[in-house]
Amino acid sequence: MTGAQRPTLEAVARRAGVSRATVSRVVNGSTTVAEPIQEAVRQAVAELGYVPNLAARTLVTQRTDSIALVMPEEATRVFSDDQVFPGIIRGAAQELEAADKQLVLMLAGSPAGHERVERYTTGRHVDGVLFASLHGADPLPAKLAALGIPVVCSGRPLDGADVPYIDVDQVGGVTRAVRHLIDSGRRRIATIAGPQDMVAGIERLAGYRDTVAAAGLPEMVAVGDFTRESGAAAMRELLAAHPDLDAVFAASDLMAHAALRTLREAGRRVPEDVAVIGFDDIETAAYTDPPLTTVRQPIVELGRQGTRLLLRLAAGEAVEPALILPTELIIRDSA
Repeated sequence: MTGAQRPTLEAVARRAGVSRATVSRVVNGSTTVAEPIQEAVRQAVAELGYVPNLAARTLVTQRTDSIALVMPEEATRVFSDDQVFPGIIRGAAQELEAADKQLVLMLAGSPAGHERVERYTTGRHVDGVLFASLHGADPLPAKLAALGIPVVCSGRPLDGADVPYIDVDQVGGVTRAVRHLIDSGRRRIATIAGPQDMVAGIERLAGYRDTVAAAGLPEMVAVGDFTRESGAAAMRELLAAHPDLDAVFAASDLMAHAALRTLREAGRRVPEDVAVIGFDDIETAAYTDPPLTTVRQPIVELGRQGTRLLLRLAAGEAVEPALILPTELIIRDSA
């Protein structure tokens, strides 16, 4: 009703027949109040439509009921057609909604953005921080953890920090992909590697190198940055340096998409002349020409499980130091 007074803590106390302090303890999640009294307070809150003061609650409980998802990327990259970032955001948001908590999305793709994230998180405006898409040996996760702020990283921290992390089986997925090419008779297998300042790029290249070395095959490597543009440039580089290549493993589906187009422009048939495999199994992988063989990683589940791990840590639970989710080779017409 317009102009109606908002219910107060005192009104709830009168309705429940208890003291104002008791209402405050119940509203702020205290477990020291007997269950029948808690139920009476909850009923009074519901009947009156009382809305707790979140700022006061934070002061009492030292909790904000919000989690920061930090992505050290530019906004144009996070909100591009790369479905990895939206998938992680969606998974984190789903888990937090189920826990009745808020998601604070923070981008740190510039020095100023990185400093802003540091100020915000060290100011205890969130109950924990989930880092995704870390580049290089970023010291911020270890710094926050040392201050007692719950931190989980998506991907193994490259500086060796003792911070819990969640990842997918990068090396295992790549090994299955390259073995599939070898078992199909391919012997000149190239790779378009991901950026070497990211654990996904590093481990996917390591998986490729280990597998071709074990088979006694030569390395053919060009490096991209998980974007279509870099995939096209890397594919042209590989064709110029190794015109007799007969297969390509691209470390992301977007780079594989670009490789398919570049090969077609160069007059190479896929898979007759060159087989192509990607990594991620984004939605459009099934609709390329030809449909893309790829390594499926559980992107949304990565966000969900990483958030779940962080919530457990924030609740004071002991958590495993690393959680690795499985990957799966999805075979389609391109290889």
